[in-house]
Amino acid sequence: MMKNDIAPELLEKLLYEFKEKTKNHERLKELKEILNSKEATYKEANEFSILVGELLAEVFKENLSSEILPDGKMYFNIAERVLNGTMKENYNLVSNYSIEVQEALNSTAGMGLKAFEPRINQDRIDGIIGRVSSAEDFDDIKWILDEPVKNFSQSIVDDFIKKNVEFHNDMGLLPKIIRREAGGCCDWCRELVGEYEYPNIPDDIYRRHRYCRCTVDYYPGDGRRQNVHSKKWR
Repeated sequence: MMKNDIAPELLEKLLYEFKEKTKNHERLKELKEILNSKEATYKEANEFSILVGELLAEVFKENLSSEILPDGKMYFNIAERVLNGTMKENYNLVSNYSIEVQEALNSTAGMGLKAFEPRINQDRIDGIIGRVSSAEDFDDIKWILDEPVKNFSQSIVDDFIKKNVEFHNDMGLLPKIIRREAGGCCDWCRELVGEYEYPNIPDDIYRRHRYCRCTVDYYPGDGRRQNVHSKKWR
């Protein structure tokens, strides 16, 4: 049985370290400048999400171990509060960046639309919480706070693209999705590389495996809409 509840203090420390790293990271500063100049696209949003995910995984690695946890285990009540708090902060950073990217794209396409913001993928967070709290020794499962966390961060941008593509398609626009490969990607990823007009896209275009750094980009079209009855464009 635990004598002390370490979760509040641990969460505070992790959030502080995470905020300091993201605030002082030179490339993140540059990406924010590109965003402020209204020149950022989902290419920059993808890079932003990857870096933020890497920094959060780094914070976990530097501050979490069996030595500091009661009985060497991350009990569920600790994992739930600590991981929900930190991964939601990750979501907020990437989501806020993606919102501004999407609204800039909307404006460029001649649409005065707000970005469609998808909900946080709580199922993915709950899955990580469940896995990390099920291990008797935290060091045996700590890998799940590395690559899966980075993957979660990048998936936030994928969810943004997916929701806004669906929304714009419903409005009669002609959104285009572009999947680009990262260096040395596998054959499965390479098969998905290309430019696609929605809804004619591969089923797996938003999927990614562990260590995948391929990116998905998106253009909403030229702002034209098609009348569903007359088929005329305006």
